[in-house]
Amino acid sequence: MICGHGSRNKEAVGQFAQLAKRLRPKFPDWPVDYGYLEFANPVISNGLDNLVEQGCTRILAVPGMLFAAGHAKNDIPSVLNAYQAKTPGITIEYGRELGLDLKMIKAAGARVQEAVDAANEEHGEVSLTETMLMVVGRGASDPDANSNVNKLMRLLWEGMGFGWGEVCYSGVTFPLVEPGLEHAAKLGYKRIIVFPYFLFTGILVRRIYNFTDEVAARHPDIQFIKAGYLNDQDYVIETFVDRVGEILEGTNNMNCQLCKYRAQVLGFEQEVGLKQESHHHHVEGVDTKDCEYCEDNKCTNECLKHQPSTDHHHHDHSHSHDHAHGHEHSHDHDHSHDHGHSHDHGHSHAHGHDHSHDHDDHHHHPYPHADHPHGPKSMYPKD
Repeated sequence: MICGHGSRNKEAVGQFAQLAKRLRPKFPDWPVDYGYLEFANPVISNGLDNLVEQGCTRILAVPGMLFAAGHAKNDIPSVLNAYQAKTPGITIEYGRELGLDLKMIKAAGARVQEAVDAANEEHGEVSLTETMLMVVGRGASDPDANSNVNKLMRLLWEGMGFGWGEVCYSGVTFPLVEPGLEHAAKLGYKRIIVFPYFLFTGILVRRIYNFTDEVAARHPDIQFIKAGYLNDQDYVIETFVDRVGEILEGTNNMNCQLCKYRAQVLGFEQEVGLKQESHHHHVEGVDTKDCEYCEDNKCTNECLKHQPSTDHHHHDHSHSHDHAHGHEHSHDHDHSHDHGHSHDHGHSHAHGHDHSHDHDDHHHHPYPHADHPHGPKSMYPKD
């Protein structure tokens, strides 16, 4: 069972379905299905129904997420737990996120190299030491997930030999894309490769590219090159297969050492032991539709002008008609959905460690740096 986030962007939903299709031949003796948390059909419970109807009593569920933050730690396990509780006779075992390993680094490196080769062909050769790499992560209210983007960037930077490397994020945390690229433009490199570390397209990827165009227009002396996102790159497919194998081996462990729900991570001490619960039931199965403000499938950022100026839950105001890419995930109003730590590491499906915290009001801990000058507030309309 491949568990995706879901998106209102039809192209993103189609790409995730294609990934699931490519995984089926990898498991010729097992039925393979998929579903989404929100904003797309089929929902996860539909995929589980299909497997049960085919006679499955043991289901291996893998999150279609690049890194482990709220969706992989809380939302998907909550859905799986609820389904198992109401369906006698089945066992759901939960795998870990794609994470960082050699295959994901190779997948990312392949996309970056494709961009470098295309830029050299179109604009002429620029040495890698005169080229800067900007890796754009999804951005989450989980510092462990955010820090993994930096590790990815460093491995690409050092492995490929770029002159410099930086990281920015599409939402929730800081620095966001526009301030990140403006900072990068000051460093003196002839070429900047902008690489969205996302599984699939969607409004956030389009927004990254649009901000790249805007910053590039202000710095005509610098080549800004847009690399492609991961999609179903062969190494990504292989990593999904590995994650299923880890469930069978019992080695499907997430990183507990830096998890803000299990340890007092600097700046997030109040979130230890929060209740595991999903915050997506209100948009589960909502039909896909394109953003009403986008023109010709091009994100105009117009939706930002139609968001409220303040929000109790720090919604990063991209609310973004989009949730696929795998990742850490596209609706920027991340409400810090990271309420439950129960990455349940190694055992099945996350037996929700709720530690008796009675947060029945579903309030979310605010991201502590929501007002950072290079963070979420930098996306608000200047007017």
